[in-house]
Amino acid sequence: MSRKRSQARLHSVQALYQWQMTGQDVSEVERQFLAEQDLGGCDVDYFRDLLHGVPAHLNRLDAALGPLLDRSIASVDPVERAILRLGAYELLQHPEIPYRVVINEAVELAKTFGATEGHKYVNGVLDRMARQVREVE
Repeated sequence: MSRKRSQARLHSVQALYQWQMTGQDVSEVERQFLAEQDLGGCDVDYFRDLLHGVPAHLNRLDAALGPLLDRSIASVDPVERAILRLGAYELLQHPEIPYRVVINEAVELAKTFGATEGHKYVNGVLDRMARQVREVE
């Protein structure tokens, strides 16, 4: 299951990046991904949850991330912005997923897609957020 969830996150970051850059309707981005990408090893339901959940909760996610950033959310690298929003969504909307898993997955995505030191930025921001929203853990 976790491998399929990791694949869902990977494809979601790509789709969220496309959504951020093109301004396309998220349902259109989803249709394109399902038609053009091999999502065989992916938890497609979780992919859909992430892809639709981030835009649906965008104001809340950006408001939660804002105070933790050293710049405006708009000026964060677009890849890292997509990863931060995805991680924030999981921290806030999926309390059943341990925060360490959320952060680790986000860091791995940043290592794969982000700038050279981007994973350190993602790690720092999401770690601070986890301490605020998951203090019980």
